[in-house]
Formats: sequence, structure tokens, C-alpha cells
Amino acid sequence: MSEPIIRIQDLKKIYRTGDVDVAALRGVSLEVAKGDFVSIVGPSGSGKSTLFHILGGLAAPTSGSIHIDGDDLMALSDSGRTNLRRRKVGFVFQKYNLLPTLTAMGNIEMARYFSENAGPLDQSFRDLLTRLGIQDRLDHKPRAMSGGEQQRVAIARALVNQPAILLADEPTGNLDTENSEKVLGVLRDLNERLGQTILMITHNPEAAAYGHRTVHMRDGRIVRES
Repeated sequence: MSEPIIRIQDLKKIYRTGDVDVAALRGVSLEVAKGDFVSIVGPSGSGKSTLFHILGGLAAPTSGSIHIDGDDLMALSDSGRTNLRRRKVGFVFQKYNLLPTLTAMGNIEMARYFSENAGPLDQSFRDLLTRLGIQDRLDHKPRAMSGGEQQRVAIARALVNQPAILLADEPTGNLDTENSEKVLGVLRDLNERLGQTILMITHNPEAAAYGHRTVHMRDGRIVRES
């Protein structure tokens, strides 16, 4: 059996607030196979956002072990985690985070600019833009696009550098039902057709059902999987 693309063992994260230690993660263990689509659900304060930030190299754990596509995050410096993000992780956020002064293509190319593999966009990525349904919106700025279109641009931006893992944090949180279904359908298509590994944080059970399995968190722990 191949090595999991994500392997977490007894992961803990403690934040200090004044003189008080707050445990955000209390011994989380999880394995994710390449090509899996995992939904992470839980109430506010359950630790899912902290786990998301650690998986993306945005924060360091206090203890435990975490390997991302063969890299040991505990052994990496801040700059090492930055390089890992650039090489192996794509992010999709609830608020899109598109630069308002750039067109859709400008936002995508900005992400490409910071990649070690920067170069001309190949036909496979052009095909992805068509699959996302934004091929005719690339010269539009965010204010001229719907929320669903902006989120699909954000997905394209996250995938332009061909990351091993796509992390999506409440990707439908700002969308209506119709656009939510479009975005979730795109994520499922990326997973099924291209084998993209996806971890998605969501509070919505209907959204979570798009994944292969759902990890339920509470009080900094994984309490069950379904």
C-alpha cells in the first residue's frame, strides 16, 4: 500500500492567551490517501480551522507528527513551510480573496508568478478553465462576476500550480444554493476526473456529503468518521 499523502499522528496545538493555555487540538490522528476527498465538520471551536492552517503550513503544531506528501512539517522552518505551500498546497477560502484590481486571469497569473514552476499555461489548464465554466470570464474583474464565478476563479487560482492537495475552507459559505451546488460539483469533478486530493471544511451536512468520507471534530478531537 502506498504512503498516505497526509499522515497526522497525535497532533496537538496549544495557544497561550495571557497566562492561560488553550488547547485547540488534543491529539488528532488522521490519514488521507492520494485522490481522497475528505470533509471535515464540527462546531465553532472544534479545532477544524486550526487543523486546516497546520495542514497548509500556515501554522506549526505544538507536538505530534505531520507529513504532507513526504515532507515532515515538524522538521521545517517557517521558510520551509512557505515553500511547501507554494509547491504542494492550493487554498480556496470562503471569501474568495481575489484581488479587486486584477481580472480573473490576472488573479490566476499572480499565483503562477510566485510558483517555482512558473511558465506558460498549458492546454490541460485551459481545459480546466472550460470545465470550471469561466473561460469567457477571464478578462472580467471580480466586481463584474457573481459569487459563484468568483469562487470558481479562486479554485482555478488554487490549482494553477498543480498542488498535491487542495484545501477548501467553507468554499460555499457565501453562496446561494444554486452556486453552492455548482462549486461543489466542480470539486467533485476535479476529484473524480483528475484525482485531485481535497480536504474541505464545512458546517453544511449537504456539502460534506460530496466527499468520500466525513471527519467529525469536537473540542479539538476527531470523535468519529462517516
